[in-house]
Amino acid sequence: MESALGEELKALRLYRNIDQKTLAERAGVSVRALRSLEAGHGSTLATLVRVVRALGRQDWLETIAPVPTINPLSLTRGAQPRQRASGKRRQRRAA
Repeated sequence: MESALGEELKALRLYRNIDQKTLAERAGVSVRALRSLEAGHGSTLATLVRVVRALGRQDWLETIAPVPTINPLSLTRGAQPRQRASGKRRQRRAA
């Protein structure tokens, strides 16, 4: 997954005709960090976010974990929205 993401970022950078040094400067990261990200060798989340923003693709970040607008369980229980998360349940010991 990291390799595929890195390849997509590299392809977008090349499509926009931006070299690694320029993109790294725009993103505020080192060239080495950008190379590592593009190669799929791992990087920090902060580096990923900065590079994606520098490429003008913030919309990618919104698709990672969209906030659900409808909870199917709330439709069956009535229209009451949850006020808090459930606590941990205790397991009963076998006798």
